[in-house]
Amino acid sequence: MNTEAQPQIVIVSGLSGAGKSTALKALEDMGFHCIDNLPARLMNDFANHVREDRELYRKVALGIDARAPGLKLDDVPGWLDGLRESGLNAQLLFLGADDATLVKRFSKTRRRHPLSQDQRGLKSAIAHERELLRPVADAADHVIDTSTINIHQLTHETWKCVARDSRDMTVVLQSFGFSHGAPTDVDFLFDARCLPNPHWDKSLRPKTGRDAGVAEWLQQEPLVQKMGDDILAYLKTWLPEFERVHRAFVTVGIGCTGGRHRSVYLAERLKRELSEDYPEVVLHHRELSS
Repeated sequence: MNTEAQPQIVIVSGLSGAGKSTALKALEDMGFHCIDNLPARLMNDFANHVREDRELYRKVALGIDARAPGLKLDDVPGWLDGLRESGLNAQLLFLGADDATLVKRFSKTRRRHPLSQDQRGLKSAIAHERELLRPVADAADHVIDTSTINIHQLTHETWKCVARDSRDMTVVLQSFGFSHGAPTDVDFLFDARCLPNPHWDKSLRPKTGRDAGVAEWLQQEPLVQKMGDDILAYLKTWLPEFERVHRAFVTVGIGCTGGRHRSVYLAERLKRELSEDYPEVVLHHRELSS
């Protein structure tokens, strides 16, 4: 495992309605400090701060769009090259979608497109923004088309893109509920439905595996602790083998019935214990973030 601290900057851009906020939230889950729409006049100063304090600014994500104050979009590729030449691990992630999907999303939410004006309708605003952002899209290291994916899939795709450029293998621990469907994009899947369920305690039912009362209840159950120990031992045995073959990204799914108690508790425990060996551990509770 390479522990050398090299600042990682991810620039996130894309069309309005394509999912930039979701991507930034996914990066926040990865431990990135996220700043959206930083004024252009501050971008160089901020980059200097990152260079000077590499430990404090180890992972930073900047969101930019066609409305960024004072930003000339044609200058973004050159600014990105400058970051790389100065020794920073900088990459550009661009989010797009087809026109029909964007129109549908804006119509569903009844939001006004940020570039729409009295003389410019929704379709015209989308076309105008697409043209404005073309230099940014052309310079992107990673492009995600969000037309046919949901927010959970976009989150996962964002993690995968960024993990490819990280020096350490990223381990994603995802809790979920089988009643809402099992994820199809995991490398390992563990089923906790056989464990004692705090859902049947009326005082614990509205709580989650993050709450102290639920955690204490589950800690008293030997089967829960045995499964946690076994999953941890399995992962500690096999994750190093994935790292040895330079795998950038591994996803571990832990499921229970509703995805709120047992799987959440186990995922929280695994994160605490795996973080000692893997600095890039991401925790995602699917049913708690819906």
